[in-house]
Amino acid sequence: MSTADPQVPAPGDPLAEHPLLEGRHSDRAYSESLLAYVHSPPGRTWWALLGFGLAGTAVLTVAIGVTLFVGVGMWGNNIPVAWAFGITNFVWWIGIGHAGTLISAILLLFQEKWRGSINRFAEAMTLFAVTCAGLFPLLHLGRPWKFYWLVPYPSSLRAWPQFRSPLTWDIAAVGTYLTVSLLFWYVGLVPDLATARDTARTPRARFWYGLASLGWRGSARHWRQWRTGYLLLAGLATPLVVSVHTIVSFDFAVAQLPGWHTTIFPPYFVAGAVFSGFALVLTLLIPARKALRIEHVVTPLHLDNMAKVLMATGWMVAYGYIQEHFFAWFSANPFEMHATKAEFFGPYAPLFWMQIFCNVGVPQLFWFPRLRTNVAVLWVAALLINVGMWTERFLIVVASLSMDFLPSSWAAYRPTWVDWSLLGGTVAFFGTAFLLFLKFVPPVSMSEMKELQREVDASLQFRREQGTRPGGAP
Repeated sequence: MSTADPQVPAPGDPLAEHPLLEGRHSDRAYSESLLAYVHSPPGRTWWALLGFGLAGTAVLTVAIGVTLFVGVGMWGNNIPVAWAFGITNFVWWIGIGHAGTLISAILLLFQEKWRGSINRFAEAMTLFAVTCAGLFPLLHLGRPWKFYWLVPYPSSLRAWPQFRSPLTWDIAAVGTYLTVSLLFWYVGLVPDLATARDTARTPRARFWYGLASLGWRGSARHWRQWRTGYLLLAGLATPLVVSVHTIVSFDFAVAQLPGWHTTIFPPYFVAGAVFSGFALVLTLLIPARKALRIEHVVTPLHLDNMAKVLMATGWMVAYGYIQEHFFAWFSANPFEMHATKAEFFGPYAPLFWMQIFCNVGVPQLFWFPRLRTNVAVLWVAALLINVGMWTERFLIVVASLSMDFLPSSWAAYRPTWVDWSLLGGTVAFFGTAFLLFLKFVPPVSMSEMKELQREVDASLQFRREQGTRPGGAP
C-alpha cells in the first residue's frame, strides 16, 4: 500500500504519536467496558443524584404552575425591564444547545479522530439544553397555550404571524434545529443500540434495544447507508446551527436599544455558543469519565484539545467584547457611550467585571500544557466559564433594558423566587435527563472507538515496517 492510502497513515501521523486510546483493546473489550455502566444496576450515587434532580424538577413544576395560574407578574420583570431572567435563560440554554451539535458535526466533517469520545455527550447535551431553552419564551408569552399564533400555518382567519418579529424567526429556527439535532443524535446511536441489544442481560432490555436499533445487522449495506445519512445530517446541521444562533442574536441586534444595536452580535453569539458549549461538555465529561471508568477512551489528549478550543473561542468572545465597546465609542452616540460607561461603573459593574474574569481571564490558564490536562483545574475553569456566560447574557438583556433612552423610566431589576426556581429547576431537569442518558445509552460511540483502534494499529504496523526496511527509521 502507498502512504496515500487513508487506512495506512504515513509516519508522523497524530494517531501514531499521540495516544487517543490508552492501551490495546479488542472489539469485545470496548463493547464490555463502554456498556458496563448501562447493563449494571445503578449505584447509590446515581440514585442520590437522581433524587436531587427530581426534587429540583419538582420545584420547576411548581414555578411553572405558579406562572401559568397567577401570571408573569410573579416574575421580577418591570418596565423597562420587560425581558429579564426568562430571555436570559433562553439565550444561555440555546447557546449551550447549539454548541453540542456544532461540535459533533464540524469535527465529523473535518474527520477529527478525537471527536468520537465526546460527540455523544455533546449531542445529548444539545437535546436537553434546547428543551430547557424552549420553555422560557413559551412562558414569557403570558398565555403559552396561544403559542401557535407564532407558527406560520394556513389560517382561515387570515391572521398570519408578524414575519418581521424575531420571535417568529426563533420558533421556526429552533424547531427545525431541534428536529435535525434529534435525528443526528439518533442516527449516530443506531449501531451502538444494536450492540446493546446483542449484549443485553434481560429479555426486556433486549426487546427495547432491539426496537430502538431498527433491525440493524451490521451488513455492508447497512454501514454504507448509515454513513451516507450521518454525513448528510452533519452537513445540514453545521450551517443550521450558525444560522439559528445568528437569528437568536437578531432578537437584540435589530432593536434600536443602546447596547443591542450592533453588527458584531451574530458572530459574537456564535462564538459564545461554542465557548459555553465546550465548557459545559467539560463540566459534565470530567466527572462522568471517572464515574463510568472510561479514561481509556477519554484520554488526556482529549482534555488538552478541548482546553485549546476553549482558549481559542475565549479569545473570539474577548474580541467581541472589545468590538462592542469600540463601536459604542466610535459612534459618538451619547446613548451608546452612556450604556458602555454604565457597564464599567454602573449598578451592574460587579457582574461585568466578574464576566470579564470568567470569560477572558480564566481561559488564559490554558496557555500552560500542564493545566490543560489537570482535571481539577479544567473542571473549575469550565464551571466558571458557564457562570460567566450566563452573566454575559444577563447583562445583555437586563443592563441594557434597565437604562434605556428615557432616564425617568430607568428601574433596577430584582429576580423573585419564581425566577430563581425556573433557572434552578431547568438545571435540575437537565441534570436528571443527563443521568438517565448515561444509564440507558452508551456514553461513547463504540463503533468509532473500534474503527479508531484499527487505524491506530495500522499506523503502528506501518511505522514498524518502515523501520525494518533499508533506509527506514531504526
